[in-house]
Amino acid sequence: MIKAVISGTGLYTPPATIDNDELVAAFNEFVDLYNAEHADAIERGEVAALQPSSSAFIEKASGIQRRHVINKDGILDPRRMTPSIPERSNDEPSVQCDMAVAACNEALAQAGRTAADVDAVIVACSNLQRAYPAVSIEVQQALGIDGFAYDMNVACSSATFGLQAAVNAVENGTARAVLVVSPEICSGHLNFRDRDSHFIFGDACTAILVEREESAGAGQGFEILGTRLKTRFSNNIRNNFGFLNRADESGVGKPDKLFVQEGRKVFKEVSPMVAQTIQDHLEALSLAPSDLRRMWLHQANLNMNQLIARKVLGRDADREEAPVILDEYANTSSAGSIIAFHKHKDDLKPGDLGVICSFGAGYSIGSVVVRRR
Repeated sequence: MIKAVISGTGLYTPPATIDNDELVAAFNEFVDLYNAEHADAIERGEVAALQPSSSAFIEKASGIQRRHVINKDGILDPRRMTPSIPERSNDEPSVQCDMAVAACNEALAQAGRTAADVDAVIVACSNLQRAYPAVSIEVQQALGIDGFAYDMNVACSSATFGLQAAVNAVENGTARAVLVVSPEICSGHLNFRDRDSHFIFGDACTAILVEREESAGAGQGFEILGTRLKTRFSNNIRNNFGFLNRADESGVGKPDKLFVQEGRKVFKEVSPMVAQTIQDHLEALSLAPSDLRRMWLHQANLNMNQLIARKVLGRDADREEAPVILDEYANTSSAGSIIAFHKHKDDLKPGDLGVICSFGAGYSIGSVVVRRR
């Protein structure tokens, strides 16, 4: 029987950063401009005045301190508040392809592999910059991989859903090794004029190499003990941007064509679902929460992660048991739990157990239980 292992991970981090103070200064300048422009309507009660943000509010609400972004100047321009990412010609590599290649090369190097050892590429992320040709096939060509590739989107759970697809391909013999890559340009679909969400997202790209256990180096990487996926439809996290927008001009430019959420409802409904999914998954593998050495959770909100860990473990988890990276990266959608895994896995000893868990729009939850080899 073929068994799949994670033999390497990679991370591309954009060099530009925006800390909370910079973001708040730009947002509050926008608020002042808006309120001045609509002063008469505000005075008549026809328009609600916008309220300023603060760094203290952001950190208390989310645990986020800064974020990495593809472009900084466009976001901090109070008259623009959108990243400036020039469109490239069809003959140039796309932005997501460049990010993906950088992350994939690190994953391959970590595993001691080359493109010749890989048969498939899955680009799994929350937003793709075009409908087709598939970004994954572009990445496949850029890396020089002879095989197949496809894109998939399950929002913030894309990477873990992609991991299950990679495990299936390896274990059923379809591929010797699969790269799962998540190029997330979350700043492109974030409304930086919305006080409740302007601070949430950052940009990054992760890559994971999944291959046959017999091919991986002795004691290298993590054995994948099992994967579990769960979805339930909800409108509480939504983005209505799509090609049909052009068919109804009245909706063009409306806030719902970017990220929108009912944050309190998401917190209340998703947290218990995630904890229960992890507990049920462990039980199905004849494991107990006390067996876990580490939980690499989706990095969306610190309070949410603390609650989930408490529900799973029956006590508060420390930063070693449930590492946090969203203070530096913010929410990078599907890349978040993989960034945590990439940065906080090397100290585990053979036999140590952990769970990679994502959750988000859909609702969607992905749980991957691994053991250090």
